[in-house]
Amino acid sequence: MSYFAAAFARTPQGWVGAEATLDEAEVVDDLTDLMREVAVESIADTVLLLVEEDDEWFGIVRLDGESEPRAYVSTVRDEGLGGLLHQLLGDVPDGAPGGDPHLLDDFGVSADQLAELGERVLPGDALLEIAEQAGFSEEYDDLHG
Repeated sequence: MSYFAAAFARTPQGWVGAEATLDEAEVVDDLTDLMREVAVESIADTVLLLVEEDDEWFGIVRLDGESEPRAYVSTVRDEGLGGLLHQLLGDVPDGAPGGDPHLLDDFGVSADQLAELGERVLPGDALLEIAEQAGFSEEYDDLHG
């Protein structure tokens, strides 16, 4: 399993990105803890975790302050990192998109755009488009290369 994962925190000075290692993450609380650490270290209220696995699917997890994380996945998977994110999605069948398609509305990425990206482009390209819309494409590019 090859994957890319990075957390992006919106600070008063702009976006800050850091690659995220999820090899030892077993439950959603592990993701939430990682995202809260990024928020504390960067003095951010909002943290986005962008994930793509094996060029098959992409996922976004959003954490705002002390609220519960919300997620969107282009294609739900019950195994690997997909299984971990599936814990945030509820009862969504394997192979379908799932989660909160409105989690990036305030960053200029609509629910329709998320669905279209999941169908139209490779996961890495979809995440780049999301980063461009949200305003952190440079930080994403630095990490994803």
